[in-house]
Amino acid sequence: MIGDIHQRVTCSTVASLAFFSHAAYVATFEPRDVSYALSDPNWVNAMHEELENFERNHVCDLVEPPPNYRPIGTKWVFKNKQGENGMVVRNKERLVAQGFCQKERIDYEETFAPVAHLEAIRILLAFAASKGFKLQQMDVKSAFLNGFIEEEVYVRQPPGFESARFPDRVYKLRKALYGLKQALRAWYARLKSFLLKSGRQDIVLLSHGGDTLIVQIYVDDIIFGGSSHALVSSFAEQMSREFEMSLMGELQFFLKLQIKQGPEGTFVHQAKYTRDILKKFDMGDSKPMTTPMSTNTALDADEDGEAVDQKEFRGMIGTLLYLTATRPDIQFAVCLCTRYQASPRTSHHQAVKRIFRYLKFTPELGLWYCSGSSLSLRGFSDADHAGCRIDLKSTSGTCQLLGTSLVSWSSRKQASVALSTTEAEYVAAASCCSQLLWMKATLSDFGLRIGRIPLPTKNPILHSRTKHIDVRFHFLRGHYEKGDIDLVHVKGVDNALIKGEIESQWTGLIALLV
Repeated sequence: MIGDIHQRVTCSTVASLAFFSHAAYVATFEPRDVSYALSDPNWVNAMHEELENFERNHVCDLVEPPPNYRPIGTKWVFKNKQGENGMVVRNKERLVAQGFCQKERIDYEETFAPVAHLEAIRILLAFAASKGFKLQQMDVKSAFLNGFIEEEVYVRQPPGFESARFPDRVYKLRKALYGLKQALRAWYARLKSFLLKSGRQDIVLLSHGGDTLIVQIYVDDIIFGGSSHALVSSFAEQMSREFEMSLMGELQFFLKLQIKQGPEGTFVHQAKYTRDILKKFDMGDSKPMTTPMSTNTALDADEDGEAVDQKEFRGMIGTLLYLTATRPDIQFAVCLCTRYQASPRTSHHQAVKRIFRYLKFTPELGLWYCSGSSLSLRGFSDADHAGCRIDLKSTSGTCQLLGTSLVSWSSRKQASVALSTTEAEYVAAASCCSQLLWMKATLSDFGLRIGRIPLPTKNPILHSRTKHIDVRFHFLRGHYEKGDIDLVHVKGVDNALIKGEIESQWTGLIALLV
């Protein structure tokens, strides 16, 4: 017993020493403004590091301001970057341009740049788990400073770091700056050019001598993995030579998703994010609930109810919407509550708080992607009829599985009023078909060739009751005739079996947690 106590004390002492040693090199607070940051040496060092990045990347030149041109302002933005355990691991600051001052066709032209969908990230996680790939992660330091811009853009000098000799001069940008409207597009163009030169793309499957490498990019975060350690290492070295990178090792924490890779599969959850939002909205000590919504709950406009704070209500909805990235069990309840953000009432607020109380009961739930799973694609869809009490529109529910891995799902109110249950389910099936076709195209980038995709429906026969449905939903029939999907008849008694199959991974997950 004394040995156990000594061991605990020793571990506690080591942890404390590690914490204080770490705290000596990073600030634990976030400055309110630049004057507050300049009073702390850790933040001053961080700002100097950002300006050194400007010099290394040849981002800008200090020049005389052009006549009749108003330069764009700049601002320091400060944020503490936390690890999975909540400890501050880095003081992250950015000198950003005040992009809201930019004028179209003068300071910028195009702004669009693609990023990976969360569905695409889950597909990659399921694919890697099935193939037994160990995914790695890297981060591009000051990514936007690598993107070349075509427009002539001038910005003011950094607050607190103005030139003593030329205080009235401005910076003419060679490369993009955070905050510029075209910054993401410029960075993506630079990265795409490098990857294509290397024989790769933004989301790729690269084959080399029978080995494969997968790369997926979300702005400046890159996840990659493959069947060959040499191929993975070669890619990391090439990226490090071209850009200043932070090689973060095995993928563990990505876009607030906690990812645990093991020999039996991959577990994806948002436990830390769940705890953070419970604390943020003072729900950490609330009474847990076993379900996110009561079965007899029927929300409506509740115009006679007492109004609640819109800002707080919308903040709660926003945090819950991001949590649905790994929690399909709260998808319907959250999407139902989002309909009342314009004029939230006490009844709506109570419904949202119940979701938080359910999260208090199930903070560790997530998605389990089993290794060795098949890579066949399947979809399921269903719909209620006139379920909304305000406009009598139906709600579509869909989910798509890659083998046994649930990678995509949705719950949304239909755009038009369905005149029958047949029409409501037809519209839901069309939505599911659209998602399946997108996933099929995405999987083709992974080297998978998918044939006819089974889509179970209660009534696959296209008869006179479907003639009046909006023509945009009839593409379901066209893809059935082309052989992209296969409408499978499902009897009513089999619905429970299908639901049980979809929920099987949750049962396995609960067993793992216990």
